[in-house]
Amino acid sequence: MFPTEIKILEKNFLFLKWDDNTESKISLTDLRRFCPCAICTSESERHHHDYIIVYSEDQTKITSMKVVGNYALSVIWSDGHNTGFYDFNYLRKISSTNR
Repeated sequence: MFPTEIKILEKNFLFLKWDDNTESKISLTDLRRFCPCAICTSESERHHHDYIIVYSEDQTKITSMKVVGNYALSVIWSDGHNTGFYDFNYLRKISSTNR
């Protein structure tokens, strides 16, 4: 599964069009919430379900993004966070996909 188009919609969503002609949309808040980097994963595991994360506007705004190899998307958030590589399969899993 490989995205043929990746863009930000309405300043609030990551839009992906896939090579099977499906489309996915992920809110930027959810994208940040599900950051797969070691720091965010550790924080999430430490607080588990009793922890509600509230993000500032800088934490949910993307400064830039680029495809890494043929497998992932690298995102740089406006607060400087940049250590999460979002594997394409993971993006499909956390998105709402429509045919």
